[in-house]
Amino acid sequence: MLQSIHPKLPMRHKLETRRYYTEQLGFKDIGKQDYPGYLILKKDQIELHFFEHNTLNVLENYGQVYIKTVDIEQFYNDLKNRGVEIHPQGSLQTKPWGLKEFSLLDPDHNLLTFGAEVAE
Repeated sequence: MLQSIHPKLPMRHKLETRRYYTEQLGFKDIGKQDYPGYLILKKDQIELHFFEHNTLNVLENYGQVYIKTVDIEQFYNDLKNRGVEIHPQGSLQTKPWGLKEFSLLDPDHNLLTFGAEVAE
């Protein structure tokens, strides 16, 4: 019965969030119209929603999303080549639980972790 999930994450500044996700990560703004305080972005099959939170303290933001991907090495290298900042403790590595992962922090400190199955 369940079909998909679209996480909702906090954002302080809609323009800054839109710019980061579209210019840095390659998402597209798919909102049918510009709703005040709300943003809908999509890349491939991933859709993220953002709600305005003007008083968000980024050091207390625990928003997190885990995004499964394919060709993770290529995606990681593409981001690095474009100058996208990788989380200091989140460089591409194989984890003990059998997934290859890396992480980013968006402008509001939402943690984006990208992961892929390790080929055997």
